[in-house]
Amino acid sequence: MTLPLALFDSMPLWAWGAFFAFISAMLALDLGVLQRNPHAMSMKEALAWCVVWVALALGFNALLLHWRGPELAQQFLAAYLVELCLSVDNVFIFILVFAYFKVAPRFQHRVLFWGIIGAVFMRAVFIIVGVSVISRFHWVLYLFGAFLVYTGIKMALPKKDEEIHPDQNIAVRLFRRFFTVSPQAEPETFFARENGRRVATRLFIVLLVIETTDLVFALDSLPAVLAITKDSFVALTSNIFAILGLRSLYFALNGVMQLFRFLKIGLAVILVFIGVKMLIEHWVDISTATSLGVIGGVLATSVLMSLLIKEPGAEKVG
Repeated sequence: MTLPLALFDSMPLWAWGAFFAFISAMLALDLGVLQRNPHAMSMKEALAWCVVWVALALGFNALLLHWRGPELAQQFLAAYLVELCLSVDNVFIFILVFAYFKVAPRFQHRVLFWGIIGAVFMRAVFIIVGVSVISRFHWVLYLFGAFLVYTGIKMALPKKDEEIHPDQNIAVRLFRRFFTVSPQAEPETFFARENGRRVATRLFIVLLVIETTDLVFALDSLPAVLAITKDSFVALTSNIFAILGLRSLYFALNGVMQLFRFLKIGLAVILVFIGVKMLIEHWVDISTATSLGVIGGVLATSVLMSLLIKEPGAEKVG
């Protein structure tokens, strides 16, 4: 069986077609109607879209429960929550990138939209390959498990403030070598005409940085979701629903990320738990319901601690 066909093992072709048709329609509505005129998304609008995407994901989960039973529905919900946590970590990087390039808020949505389109394709390829490789070489699961444990421990360790160095980005350096980038060109488009020739704008460089950043995050995402489910349909749909809510999540959390300062620790605990689960699954069977309870409990605890425990010195500010 070829790699592309492995994606369709668990669900009929019409289910895949219906899902991608629905996602395409939502994206067309978002960019073609709701975001036709670039504008800075308000907190109210961002929160409304967060509610929409979460409601759609939960509605899809309910449909999956009715159609395929509780096991796959629980796997979807657990994978979706993990991807949502990883997305919050992604948001922090987006904030740094946009600040570095001084991208106006009204243009950030356009960059995130096309960045997420690219992320959807990348995740699809990764999951197709991942599911196919695991089905042939089961021992790869242990490599994924060890990688998740390492990633979780590394994430939990204290580190210096993160800095963004886009000029050191390999994709950006390669692009600059073969294509002219003009800082003077109009920033609301990715490409422009300057002195009769086509040039890239700073906004396209931002898009390149966003895409390559998501590629790095996908390396954590793939083992995490495949530790929860081996079903390609559940793996991919949970990924896509989490990614599609990323733009509104960015605009909703931008400026209040300090309220979720313990979320990274919670995510580290979740990744270590999933990695250990993957390493010991041959000897110890941890049910999906148990995994879902642990993931939800750790996530709720980390958010609650972030809200209740003030950062040292914060009460002296002002």
